[in-house]
Amino acid sequence: MNFTAIDFETANFNRSSACSLGLVQVRDGIVTGEYEWLIDPQQPFNRMNIAIHGITPSMVDKQPIFEELWTTIEPLVSGETIIAHNAVFDISVLRGCLDAAQKSYPEIQYLCTYRIGKKLLQELSSHKLNIISSYFGIRLDHHNALEDARACAQIMLNLMEQQKESDPLFFAKSLGFQAGSLYSGGYTPFRKHTIKKVKNKADYV
Repeated sequence: MNFTAIDFETANFNRSSACSLGLVQVRDGIVTGEYEWLIDPQQPFNRMNIAIHGITPSMVDKQPIFEELWTTIEPLVSGETIIAHNAVFDISVLRGCLDAAQKSYPEIQYLCTYRIGKKLLQELSSHKLNIISSYFGIRLDHHNALEDARACAQIMLNLMEQQKESDPLFFAKSLGFQAGSLYSGGYTPFRKHTIKKVKNKADYV
């Protein structure tokens, strides 16, 4: 069970406005590293975003910008299987920040615990991070980036243990999902695995 869970918080609705990042490393099913950064987005803060995560402009004043932090973050994510809850958001924030900094995408594969949880925990009325955390008895200070990354990691561990799986990529594939990916020059989304239909020779006659 090796993977890295991440969670971003943003200053506004712009995907390049990351103001906080939490990162949790899991090796052999055990949390081996935790990291948290405040980031100066060099963009205005939206009052709604502040109300959600509590991060204000004064808190990120004199904090590093994403481009400066990337030399620290890149070795922690490159070549990793990245896990995020609602990965479409967190991966788009990573992409937005990298695009704004004119940095190449790292080589990663990524999975979404929201969509995996929605498939496996159909008895729940909602599959938000706080709801699934509560279901598994995971303590959560929601919308704190490190807390959310920790909860995401624990949710993934619980779901894999529930299904008696040890490899996150194989686990997702067994549920009918195809891992998303980032690579130099592009990306592919996390999605349902599609099998190409082989056309019958008669179709061409």
